[in-house]
Amino acid sequence: MEKNNHKITEFILVGFTTDPVVQLVLFVVFLGVYSRNILGNTTLMVLISKDSRLHTRMYFFIGNLSFLDLWYSSVYTPKILVTCVSEEKTISFAGCAAQFSFSGGLGYSECYLLAAMAYDHYMAISKPLLYSQAMSVKVCAFFVAASYLGGRINCSIITKRIFTMNFCNDNVIDNFFCDLLPMVKLACGRKKGYQALTYFLLASNVITPAVLILASYLFIITTILEIRSTQGHLKAFSTCSSQLISVTLCYGSILYIYSHPRSSYSSDRDKIVSTFYTVVFPMLNPVIYSLRNKDVKEALNKLFK
Repeated sequence: MEKNNHKITEFILVGFTTDPVVQLVLFVVFLGVYSRNILGNTTLMVLISKDSRLHTRMYFFIGNLSFLDLWYSSVYTPKILVTCVSEEKTISFAGCAAQFSFSGGLGYSECYLLAAMAYDHYMAISKPLLYSQAMSVKVCAFFVAASYLGGRINCSIITKRIFTMNFCNDNVIDNFFCDLLPMVKLACGRKKGYQALTYFLLASNVITPAVLILASYLFIITTILEIRSTQGHLKAFSTCSSQLISVTLCYGSILYIYSHPRSSYSSDRDKIVSTFYTVVFPMLNPVIYSLRNKDVKEALNKLFK
């Protein structure tokens, strides 16, 4: 007899291992990463809000990126920490749906926000005379609001589709969180329709922003090559390098996971990559955007003084 989603009240998260020693080591590692994530992103948001030198359009976007990263990691990491030190590996059906919904909304919003940041860099480097008018405070606020709203609406639609599926196999998720591909793997019937949903997710939330980012940086590179002075080259590349690193890390891991939906969704290799973009990557953004930036360093020294 088939089981449907109404009869399943909870899911079992397999996680990484059942070895208690390894689980304890993972708990310490994840706790350290999560602590640095909270400290780094919170500090960066405080600096941007308090220091007048950081009241620019670029840092307005970076502050919102830190806000998304802080909450994105917080959706996953506390549950991972509990799973590492507890024999209780279950998550309720409602809890799984909430985790899927919040994480997806934040993740999709970040993809859109990175595209908006790339456009901001394009206007600053390629159209400097029009920059102040084209990227006014209202326009920047609109981009950020559209990123949040677009991510939320898109994820709400996908969450509703996923959690009204029939789950006729078991309720064991071979992963450490409720993700799209493991959930589809548990479903029965109409799986082709949900495979199509996976491709829609990839196209609308990952590939489309990635194409916009790529186009922006192609124009930026063209503009940089037209600059004659070496100092101008270095300044332009310095402006873009931080986001290029961030985009490469973010999209590289996401495309790896979602570009092969017919393969084994929950392999150990996929788990490692998933861990990177859900737990480790949100911690790296404050480092990427602050360590190489003189203004942030000066604002941090001022805050400590």
